[in-house]
Amino acid sequence: MTNVTRNNKYTKTHAPIVEALKKAYENPSYQFHIPGHTKGNGTLPEFKKLIGKKALEIDTTDEFDNLGTLHPATGPIKEAQELAAKAFGAKKTFFLLNGSTAGNLALAMGLTKKGQKIITNRNCHRSVLTGMIISGAEPLWLVPERFEEWGIWGNVNPERVEELLKNHKDVSMVWITNPTYEGVVSDIKSISVICKKYNVPLIVDEAHACLWNFNEHLPTSALKLGADAVVHSLHKTGGSMSQSSMLHISENSILDVDSIEKALKLMHTTSPSLILLASLDAARANLESSRGQKLLKRAIANAKYLRSEIDKLEHIHQLKPDFGYKTDVTKVFIKADGLSGKRLESILEIDFNIEVESASDAGLLLLSNIGNKRSDIQYLVDCLKKIDNTNYSDICYLENKKHMPMLTPIIKMRLRDAFYSPKETIPKSQAVGRIAAEIIAECPPGIAVLLPGELITENHMPYLTDYDFIEVIK
Repeated sequence: MTNVTRNNKYTKTHAPIVEALKKAYENPSYQFHIPGHTKGNGTLPEFKKLIGKKALEIDTTDEFDNLGTLHPATGPIKEAQELAAKAFGAKKTFFLLNGSTAGNLALAMGLTKKGQKIITNRNCHRSVLTGMIISGAEPLWLVPERFEEWGIWGNVNPERVEELLKNHKDVSMVWITNPTYEGVVSDIKSISVICKKYNVPLIVDEAHACLWNFNEHLPTSALKLGADAVVHSLHKTGGSMSQSSMLHISENSILDVDSIEKALKLMHTTSPSLILLASLDAARANLESSRGQKLLKRAIANAKYLRSEIDKLEHIHQLKPDFGYKTDVTKVFIKADGLSGKRLESILEIDFNIEVESASDAGLLLLSNIGNKRSDIQYLVDCLKKIDNTNYSDICYLENKKHMPMLTPIIKMRLRDAFYSPKETIPKSQAVGRIAAEIIAECPPGIAVLLPGELITENHMPYLTDYDFIEVIK
């Protein structure tokens, strides 16, 4: 805990950006600078009424009101990043706007160059591929286990990482996504040992696991397992606002931190939102507070309760670590007999007013969040029981449509070369046999169906039903 003081119902943790923003709000100045809405006075009244007058009054950017700057980090922003580094166990932490995407792009831009190889898993986020397009680095595909029955990617085999490192002497880094979107956890400790053996840095896209360092009943963060850099999407599960994330550099990292920081400066806006930066500061402070600890314990207890109730159902099942891998308990992936994931999603949404994290071909993902009450989970359980006892029919299979890319790319051209090659747009019906010139990756979860330089085959077609035209190499 940092600077902890007792505050009635719960322990409050020092949040320097939040406190500086509060001080600026309570001591308003005459504003002759951006943003041009000037504390909401130039805003559409309907919008102002929707989000509230105070939200617009504190919507400002860095350099004003003694709030500090983001690049280089100064004042309350610098202090907040230092507190975050301490909380997550990092040597240095950077606050990110534009989500973990900004961190992934900066890591690729700052640390790799044209022709270098990056070992990465097939189910990486599209931002990792985008970073390679920018830098000119090339992926060496690491194909994780396939959980065919569940229609999702599984854990990464450390032996496969070592095999690739043995056979390719020009690898610049290993870049692992962990956990998977559905919460499957790989053996990062073993992968880290292998990377150190070959003196190759390990980066872990831990976007969906920012809570792990704050509760012993969750898996261990890669920052403690030997990774050189870790990206966390605080907005996904940590309680910050959308598109706010963090990039951590580990204590013993072999990475060039200065190059990463320079790349981040290229990627970031020069007018960063103090509301978003404050939300990162607040999320960290909340997770460290006794109140945040209680919320996290509740989320884990809720998840365990949900899982125990699902186990009592006849036709609905949950993904469990039954064959040699681990999972994040707060991410509950379920499937229903005779129903596709998309059909189950539509039943929950239309009949019960429940929105889930995502749905794919076989099942759907439910998150037990720090903001969910037990009554939320109880309502979900009651609805699942009703579905379990009702004879719903499936309709999604009639669409011949797939949602979770489970293909291994057939690469015909380098990513960057393909992206910058002459292109043409053709009807999808004519695309088989051509070479893709664009990234097609639906979010969530942002896993590529097609990437530049990949041969388009018949197997891609069920994933492309929403596309009439495809961009290909001319």
